[in-house]
Amino acid sequence: MVAAVPNPSTPNLTTALWETNPTVPADVGVVTSSQSQIKDLFGLFCMVTLNLIALLANTGVMVAIARAPHLKRFAFVCHLCAVDLVCAILLMPLGIISSSPFFGTVVFTVLECQVYIFLNVFLICLSILTITAISVERYFYIVHPMRYEVKMTINLAIGVMLLIWVKSLLLALVTLFGWPAYGHQSSIAAAHCSLHASHSRLRRVFAVLFSVVCFLAPAAVIFAVYCAVYKVARSAALQQVPAVPTWANSSPAKDRSDSINSQTTMITTTRTLPQRLSPERAFSGGKAALTLVFIVGQFLVCWLPYFIFHLEMSLTGSMQSPGDLEEAVTWLAYSSFAVNPFFYGLLNRQIREELVKFRRCCLTQPVEFGASSQEGSLQENFLQFIQRTNSAAETRSNCANASPRNTDRGVKIPGQI
Repeated sequence: MVAAVPNPSTPNLTTALWETNPTVPADVGVVTSSQSQIKDLFGLFCMVTLNLIALLANTGVMVAIARAPHLKRFAFVCHLCAVDLVCAILLMPLGIISSSPFFGTVVFTVLECQVYIFLNVFLICLSILTITAISVERYFYIVHPMRYEVKMTINLAIGVMLLIWVKSLLLALVTLFGWPAYGHQSSIAAAHCSLHASHSRLRRVFAVLFSVVCFLAPAAVIFAVYCAVYKVARSAALQQVPAVPTWANSSPAKDRSDSINSQTTMITTTRTLPQRLSPERAFSGGKAALTLVFIVGQFLVCWLPYFIFHLEMSLTGSMQSPGDLEEAVTWLAYSSFAVNPFFYGLLNRQIREELVKFRRCCLTQPVEFGASSQEGSLQENFLQFIQRTNSAAETRSNCANASPRNTDRGVKIPGQI
């Protein structure tokens, strides 16, 4: 990685404007240049901020899971944060160099450009496939809780992670063997080191393969999974709970018989009364839809423009992207590395409490958990509510066919909630 020496014979913007049209004031180029520098500074600030957020948030979630033994069940969340942390350490700094005009003189060798593209494909595929695994795990945890408790073991989680790594590695190795091809070039400008900036004929095939494996198939799985979860949530929300009779809520000052028969009748009746859900737990279909749209929408907003852009640029054969469009869609996709720990980690109450405990250990300050121990986030309470409802229904359906098998189930990983 070297810095190119600027050509002193190249005229600046002010001189070019004045020579082209002498009637244009000489300070027009200065104003345009200052506006461009402000835009570039703002873009650099946003990129560095996202990089720092990704570093801190992913590290915090991993520390919380590592410190608490009861959080070891968050295997896929920890894996996702580890992948996003590697992206924040390796991929995002290289993205800053290739995207910011302040590093416009930096030149990559062909090997450095290939390594950058390899990391791009490998880490993006790892992150997206891990998100897909988390979605599938939540589906079984909520829709089929009994089957989840039987089959979800440590060995299965490790096997899924290894499969994700092998699949991502095989796809990324395509970028090192036979693609991309840069002809007789020995160096490439950092801004031109991109998935579509290649002279190889295989770039179109790879663009289609990359889009299908890393976006279209995972997006279809995530959408189908959360649609099934929404159906369970809607059926749970539409359940009508009978109202408690008025005599059960009568005043304690009312005279009651002290006989044994009266006391037995009161206790038996009270235990058989259906309990009304609290307002925090009684989620409606609209809230369920809003929560799931929020999760799926974050995935689509981050990754849909990125894959559409690279697929179109590869299929049309264009080498130059219009304006700053490539930088915008690239960093919109990279923002997923900073957002994922909030969506899949910090929304969980237990992880938040462990982080507060860790802060207390570092700052030696007392911490109260009164409110946080009783109330979770909207997403967490919603998923817990529909899981409990569906678990009760499935338990009743399986009681008649219960058998003594599956008594030795091994070590289980409870759900991500």
